Amino acid sequence: MAYWLPVAWAGLIAVAVLAYVLLDGFDLGVGILFAVEHHPDDRDVMVNTVAPVWDGNETWLVLGGGGLFAVFPMAYAVIMPAFYPAIIGMLLALVFRGVAFEFRFRARRPLSRAWWDRAFMGGSTVAAFCQGLTLGGLLQGVHAVDGQYAGGWFDWLTGFTLLCGIAVVLGYALLGSTWLIWRTEGRLQHSARRHAHVLGMAVLGLIVIVSLWTPMLNPRFEHRWFGFPGIVLTSPVPILVALAAWGFWRGLAGRRDLAPFLCAEAWFVLCYAGLGISLWPLIVPPGITIWQAAAPPSSQLFLLVGAVVLIPVILIYTGFAYWVFRGKVKVGAHYH
Repeated sequence: MAYWLPVAWAGLIAVAVLAYVLLDGFDLGVGILFAVEHHPDDRDVMVNTVAPVWDGNETWLVLGGGGLFAVFPMAYAVIMPAFYPAIIGMLLALVFRGVAFEFRFRARRPLSRAWWDRAFMGGSTVAAFCQGLTLGGLLQGVHAVDGQYAGGWFDWLTGFTLLCGIAVVLGYALLGSTWLIWRTEGRLQHSARRHAHVLGMAVLGLIVIVSLWTPMLNPRFEHRWFGFPGIVLTSPVPILVALAAWGFWRGLAGRRDLAPFLCAEAWFVLCYAGLGISLWPLIVPPGITIWQAAAPPSSQLFLLVGAVVLIPVILIYTGFAYWVFRGKVKVGAHYH
């Protein structure tokens, strides 16, 4: 049991982080798209598409971070000081974005509403960029000695991490645009389709660049991707990405509402799968595995009982919220 408990917890945390990316990614993307959507009515509709679910989407980030702290304390103790600037920037941006989300509805003057809109866009963009920086920094490796971070304050800041930050921002904007295709109509939907065309090409290009760069960061990644038997697992990923791209542009050309969103989400799932294949069984590259970083088995088992109870509850209320607020959001709808 001691061997499988860290595996089970690694799977749970990985699923929680993926759920956060898939769910909060599109509502962060909606905020990012404020940079190109300026009509007040369109901005109100955009916000109202995510108003019932945006705070619930962030539950998964809490679950992932809390699980890391409780179950893999060594990993938490290394990752946090290694990425303090990026993580603090992300958290402050999420708080700032949440405040702007609520206050823009209560701003009575157009000038005040415009400032809160800028805050909403800025918070969404900075949060996404910081998440990309953290991801890139983790992939390129963290210098740890005896289970403690031994690097500098800005070791994570490289060309690769900046590229990952830009990729996440554009990827979330793509999710946001395809979400709006699904949930809106008329002028805003037409505009979202146009944005999705451009963002789709940009994101696919960035996926290729990051995928080619990642194996150069670590010989372990290179062997996992191109050596045998790792290539048996990795080779389906680019093929499935290409199939999802075909479905994405076919959905846009056929003016389908849901297909582009599902295909864009599939890109994120497949990239996440490629990340998992590259890292396994590491939790902090280049040398800390899930078993080395794990808490005592008794603590893992105690927390697992709570997770088995809580996660289905979260899934049920999340699914219920999306079901209740399904359908198109139209101009004139109000957030209370």
